[in-house]
Amino acid sequence: HLEEDTAKLAHRSVPRGEGYSLVDANRAGVPLMEIVSRPNLRSPEEARQYLIKMRSILRYLEVSTGNMEEGSFRCDANISLRPQGSSEYLAKVEVKNMNSFRAVHRAMTYEARRQQDLLEAGEKIVQETRGWDEANGITVSQRSKEYAHDYRYFPEPDLPPLALTSGWVDELRARLPELPDEKRDRFMAQFGLPLYDTQLLTASRNMADYFEECIGGDREPRDKNRAKALSNWILGDFSRLLNAEGSEIQDSLVKPEHMVELLDLVDGGRLSGPAAKTVLEETFQSGQAPALIVSQKGLAQISQSSELEGVVEQVIADSPQAVADYRSGKDTAIKFLVGQVMRQTRGRGNPQVVTGLLRDKLGQGVLEE
Repeated sequence: HLEEDTAKLAHRSVPRGEGYSLVDANRAGVPLMEIVSRPNLRSPEEARQYLIKMRSILRYLEVSTGNMEEGSFRCDANISLRPQGSSEYLAKVEVKNMNSFRAVHRAMTYEARRQQDLLEAGEKIVQETRGWDEANGITVSQRSKEYAHDYRYFPEPDLPPLALTSGWVDELRARLPELPDEKRDRFMAQFGLPLYDTQLLTASRNMADYFEECIGGDREPRDKNRAKALSNWILGDFSRLLNAEGSEIQDSLVKPEHMVELLDLVDGGRLSGPAAKTVLEETFQSGQAPALIVSQKGLAQISQSSELEGVVEQVIADSPQAVADYRSGKDTAIKFLVGQVMRQTRGRGNPQVVTGLLRDKLGQGVLEE
């Protein structure tokens, strides 16, 4: 009755006094999946990338959180050297106690060098299990494993053999969701996004889902510019805020509808780029809609020339060196002047309108002595 009893305990429906007891024997009831890779990885970096890809797939399948620091995704790495020109590998060494991708890379790099140093000194490499000492950046011997029985190779009487039919495997394969590489290729083809963007967007299923929810059902080619702008916001300022808080995109107060509203305000000319960043930070902290924040804080973009003209003239008067540089042919000086106007308007000035006003004023020699 183990399955029935476990189910009752899981649903907390067991009345007190019925004689039930639950013994947590190594997190009993939580399935453990062990994946053994083929021994064809050739470098510590290749091993690190393999693990990153594996975790991404497991997260897409929603079978694990993949958090190494929490113990839900672990790695024991075997490493051995092969002399140049030989087809045979030397003794295999297993390294344990690695709880991050960085630790795997460091441990493998150290262990390869340790084994190479032994060979160069004329010593023998011992087949053993070693532990990774993160603090000191070294591996330390734990126990030797020289024979098959050291690995406990024997049949487990409580685990009956499983016969997996090809039909059952095909059925499971058909139920798989779109995996990272497939989604990456589709994002490139469908939205015209560059490889760099799609790799970052699809590394996390939650981030990929967030992006697609923001895009919505419209898949017309005219949305490719919109897709790139959305990608820039998600991978740029939004990711910066998430990383600073140590939070995940699916838990953020910035919902997809908020991001869509923010882009609409920018595209519609109601919000400048700098002001949009301020609004995003406010939404991130409070969960308020961007349009409401713009209204409450008076952050709407100023696009009327009449409202900007006075500020432009004052900036020209206060910046004689930049004015002289511009009139002497240094066109980049206009960026400094635009920046000064944007600072005076707290990022609310329309950059295109500001640039046009500055060029007109300077071209006409306004405020010249």
